[in-house]
Amino acid sequence: MNRAELEAAPPGVVRQAIREKRWQGVTKRLALGYHQANVTIVPKALAFDFMRFCFGNPKALPLLDVCEPGNPCPPRAAPQADLRTDVGGYLILRRGKPVERVDTLVPYWRDDHVAFLTGCNLSLDRVMLESGIPLPHLVDEAAFPAQYRSSIPCVPAGPFAGPLVVSLRPVDNERVVPLIELTSRFPLSHGAPVHIGDPAQIGIPDLSQVDWGRRNVVGAGQTPMFWACGITVQAVALASGIEEIIVHAPGNMFVTDMLVRELSAAAASPSPGAR
Repeated sequence: MNRAELEAAPPGVVRQAIREKRWQGVTKRLALGYHQANVTIVPKALAFDFMRFCFGNPKALPLLDVCEPGNPCPPRAAPQADLRTDVGGYLILRRGKPVERVDTLVPYWRDDHVAFLTGCNLSLDRVMLESGIPLPHLVDEAAFPAQYRSSIPCVPAGPFAGPLVVSLRPVDNERVVPLIELTSRFPLSHGAPVHIGDPAQIGIPDLSQVDWGRRNVVGAGQTPMFWACGITVQAVALASGIEEIIVHAPGNMFVTDMLVRELSAAAASPSPGAR
């Protein structure tokens, strides 16, 4: 299948194409309108601490779903899916070092593995397109947000501690306020930016020194805007020397069955009896 077909395809068709290796590219713009998720897999012994870490850092890790120990099927996000096969690539990190990149987790999966799905900004691609905000990654096939370790510390939980990773998007000055208003309505896709303007204020002295992704140049008449990023998990794993953690490979997100607009609207609505 080609990208145009997969952009309009339902999530199950996209996952099947990934599982059967008929699609081996990144998931940018695939199954437009549905949540794409960061994948994090930890041993059961670390699962409670990682869940606390997600709740303590909801901008970077808005929690979408959690699997039962040993079960690779996310019960809420896509109950017919299999997280061992339905992601284009995985990174295995042990004791703070990346040790292997694989295209299936079937040989590596254990009964004590617990998988977490957290929100991703790629989920907003349809919203951005419909809103007429031409961010670089939507108009340039090769473009991806540049990501940096910031000086903003995460709220620690157990062994999970380290810097917040942020993603940069250069935005035309007149679109800054509309983009803040738009993204703030979608907290499960990282929500509003965590910083706007001078990157040195959050510990990034040189935008050309990219930690992940590709460099985005801030042009004349543009403002640098920074959002919390799910790659924070990798930065924390590297900084803390976590015994074992498995994450999706860059750009290879898990495509869920959850509609972005419906779920974000529900997340933003007060619960019954709330004041």
